[in-house]
Amino acid sequence: MLYLYNTQAGESSLSLEGDDHRYIFKVRRHKLDDTLYLRNLEDGLLHQYRITFIDKRSVMLALQESSTLEVKSKHQLHIGWCVIDPKSIEKVLPSLNEMGVEKITFIYCKRSQKSFKIDFKRLEKILLNSSQQSGRSQMMQLEMAEDLPQFLAKYPRSKMLNFSENNFIGSMAVDTIVIGCEGGFHEDEVALFEPHNIVGFDTPLVLKSESAASAVASKILL
Repeated sequence: MLYLYNTQAGESSLSLEGDDHRYIFKVRRHKLDDTLYLRNLEDGLLHQYRITFIDKRSVMLALQESSTLEVKSKHQLHIGWCVIDPKSIEKVLPSLNEMGVEKITFIYCKRSQKSFKIDFKRLEKILLNSSQQSGRSQMMQLEMAEDLPQFLAKYPRSKMLNFSENNFIGSMAVDTIVIGCEGGFHEDEVALFEPHNIVGFDTPLVLKSESAASAVASKILL
């Protein structure tokens, strides 16, 4: 873990209890006068603290210095993701976060199962843990769109990831891309995109939705 997330990071003194205390005391086995780094993921600063007191229930920290240190991808990528099984999303979300995906908008596309509900609080917890591990200094943004037309009204320059013989990922600039769910896109949804805005992979293999999301992120961001 490269830093510890805390909403109060930046204050002159902090008290850590509960899960944070257990991690510092039992997992990392920090001692008095050790240095800890904290972020609040709001101000872009990395805050350096010294442990001034530690017992079986709490840890007291004193701020030593704060410095600007942004850790993010050199490129931007916004994924419009047709809703799939949340369990599949949760498995791949840390990897997308580590690669630097800036934003994910979940879309109820025509072939998405409407019974699938996105638990944003659970996803944010996953993102927090992933950000602390990877050093990412800004939280990935998450939002919801009712359907693909609504998404395109807000992001009209989007590309669609689908089968394409000419436009391949990696051969053009892409900053917003829509990825389908199991079963792919409905023909009415494909018709919403001009042919030159439909891109694909140079492979005959069919990828799962979550595999496609990871592949797109790696191609564009890494």
